[in-house]
Amino acid sequence: QANSVEQLRKDGNELFKCGDYEGALTAYTQALDLGATPQDQAVLHRNRAACHLKLEDYDKAESEASKAIDKDGGDVKALYRRSQALEKLGRLDQAVLDLQRCVSLEPKNKVFQEALRNIAGQIQEKVRYMSSTDAKVEQMFQILLDPQEKGTEKKQKASQNLVVLAREDAGAEKIFRSNGVQLLQRLLDTGEPDLMLAALRTLVGICSEHQSRTVATLSVLGTRRVVSILGVENQAVSLAACHLLQVMFDALKEGVKKGFRGKEGAIIVGLKKILEVGGSVQDPPGELTVTANSRMSASILLSKLFDDLRCDAERENFHRLCENYIKSWFEGQGLAGKLRAIQTVSCLLQGPCDAGNRALELNGVMESVIALCASEQEEEQLVAVEALIHAAGKAKRASFITANGVSLLKDLYKRSEKDRIRIRALVGLCKLGSAGGTDFSMKQFAEGSTLKLAKQCRKWLCNDQMDAGTRRWAVEGLAYLTFDADVKEEFVEDEAALKALFQLSKSEERSVLFAVASALVNCTNSYDYEEPDPKMVELAKYAKQHVPEQHPKDKPSFVRARVKKLLAAGVVSAMTCMVKTESPVLTSSCRELLSRVFLALVEEVEDRGTVVAQGGGKALIPLALEGTDVGQTKAAQALAKLTITSNPEMTFPGERIYEVVRPLVSLLHLNCSGLQNFEALMALTNLAGISERLRQKILKEKAVPMIEGYMFEEHEMIRRAATECMCNLAMSKEVQDLFEATGNDRLKLLVLYSGEDDELLRRAAAGGLAMLTSMRPSLCSRIPQVTTHWLEILQALLLSPNQELQHRGAVVVLNMVEASREMASTLMESEVLEILSVLAKGKEGPVARAAAASLGKAVEYGLIKPSQDGE
Repeated sequence: QANSVEQLRKDGNELFKCGDYEGALTAYTQALDLGATPQDQAVLHRNRAACHLKLEDYDKAESEASKAIDKDGGDVKALYRRSQALEKLGRLDQAVLDLQRCVSLEPKNKVFQEALRNIAGQIQEKVRYMSSTDAKVEQMFQILLDPQEKGTEKKQKASQNLVVLAREDAGAEKIFRSNGVQLLQRLLDTGEPDLMLAALRTLVGICSEHQSRTVATLSVLGTRRVVSILGVENQAVSLAACHLLQVMFDALKEGVKKGFRGKEGAIIVGLKKILEVGGSVQDPPGELTVTANSRMSASILLSKLFDDLRCDAERENFHRLCENYIKSWFEGQGLAGKLRAIQTVSCLLQGPCDAGNRALELNGVMESVIALCASEQEEEQLVAVEALIHAAGKAKRASFITANGVSLLKDLYKRSEKDRIRIRALVGLCKLGSAGGTDFSMKQFAEGSTLKLAKQCRKWLCNDQMDAGTRRWAVEGLAYLTFDADVKEEFVEDEAALKALFQLSKSEERSVLFAVASALVNCTNSYDYEEPDPKMVELAKYAKQHVPEQHPKDKPSFVRARVKKLLAAGVVSAMTCMVKTESPVLTSSCRELLSRVFLALVEEVEDRGTVVAQGGGKALIPLALEGTDVGQTKAAQALAKLTITSNPEMTFPGERIYEVVRPLVSLLHLNCSGLQNFEALMALTNLAGISERLRQKILKEKAVPMIEGYMFEEHEMIRRAATECMCNLAMSKEVQDLFEATGNDRLKLLVLYSGEDDELLRRAAAGGLAMLTSMRPSLCSRIPQVTTHWLEILQALLLSPNQELQHRGAVVVLNMVEASREMASTLMESEVLEILSVLAKGKEGPVARAAAASLGKAVEYGLIKPSQDGE
């Protein structure tokens, strides 16, 4: 039998050589059917692959070669054949992997090397073609709207690409011109959450800061249609719709500023719809479905609408609309109407609180809130207590609420049987009780009661039998109570509570983000704290005025210990997830809180590795690129700290490293502190030493003039860091051009700094000088012109006890000698000749070699004669 397998294989080989590929295929198939050994099976499958390649049936060729590889992973012929099949099938990325394997198994094989080069060229070509946006847009919509395209991965890729493309203005314009809005409408109509998300995020790109495209988009989709998506069951889709509406309002606001009318109508329709979402108590039959999150979105959108109004008349109109809407429910609609009105007031208090405060003043509203707090019906009580809490935060009504509310809330907290009510009452008490902020001496509650309340909050937080909405209130309570240092200490010790907090921050309950971030800011003391002036404190005590006191457990050693405990509990991965949410609840102020916490976490060098390992580096980039000024600066400073002490290519893999440049450059601005300037310079020095592409990115961000400015800084550490950064940047042609241009002092500064007392500054400047004179020989002749001390400075470098400085000096001298005979002559007539002679005879190494080369060149010029013993 073995014989017949062997025979059939030989027959097949003969037929193959004669060009009868069908016949060969049959012979190999028969041999396989006879039950060959695994080794033989591998050979037969690989031979069948060769036949299929010749017959141009590439799918079969790939599958036959794969069977051979399954039997023997190191089968080079099978790998090569599979790569040919994959190449023909257009799956170039997979073909490359097989070829790379071939080359690693047989490095000297010319055929494999050539094939690999060829395919790399094809991939580049394909990339070029794919980046012509026309092809891209068409292709993506084809895949997304193809009912046959069941392969979710392909669809996912296409939807991601579409969203990314829409972020660039040219891409957004392309999609828009390719009938994109109509096609995106079809994606929205599918009702599939993934496709709806992709469509909404792409629409964000199309409308962002572009008024005419926004108007066109609204006329296709209709305002009602977009607002109705707020009520979709799926969390992510509802939030994406909220984000789109924000972007649309922004674009239209710009239009209204420019005297472009006619869209006000759309905005008014939007206002009513949004109030409906914000005011719904439970899902009314046949209307929008509403969740806590879409209510939160409604508050944020209302805030946005209100902030965008330009004049008092428009704001008055907004108030009137809101008040009429609330009255229409409050009066004559029975209890259900009252509840709806109160819920709408709550929504306004969390959004544009001016409008909320005005609504509270409406006849009977506040009285109803207080009365309903005592209701027997849990749902009614819930709505009322929440409204009371939102009102408590607003100064205008605070005195009225403190008078009536505190006793009411205490009563509810003690007497209610229902945890859902008790927890809300407790948050109301926390809110009213934390008026003193971090001031230890302004206690609203009796001693010890804060810790008791916090303990109760932690208990609720850890109770996963409770609904997430109720547990969110427990976090709200902690966000207030953690102003107290004793509460902070107990909280970070409670591992279960921390885990529950992080778990909740990753859940669908997005409205919890701000509270989680606030609690973390309090625990890490990353809020702004002004040290009071001791003189003023004395005066205040003398005048018997109140003096703010810091709690002893807020001292730095306690804060550091808390940071360590938070890191151990996994705070970084929780925060990374929070940053990733594309949710409008991640407002600028929320981002700022997260940036503050991140900066506190990277304060200690030994903690930075942990932060990077848990994804902190990636999360900081978006925080540094968007948000409040303070937030962006804090995130940028945290990025700088990471870039200084860890390998940037590992911390920010792939393309991310280029995104770090802009935040770092922003720290060079004069309104940043000296420490921020210094850290940014150190970080940029690190990046500039990595690659030309990074140097180009730094140049493009217009960093050079600022770095040059800091080279004149009085503070020696900043001056040194700027010089080091400049010298790394000088590897770029553009920077060398700046040094070569006439009429500037750049070269002079480097020469003078090479003679400074600060050894680290000298090292940086001399390094830059050595490199520049190597790259641009024309600079050599200018060194004697920039200062009369040039010769002393070079001699001092050559005589330095520091080997590095010596080497840098020797390289500068060698470059000058090689640049021109005239320069060499000047140097050889000075003491430099003697110093070089000593160095050339010294210990073998780079210094001796550079010195010997300089002398050799001088001999060549005929300026000096070699000594008798041929040296």
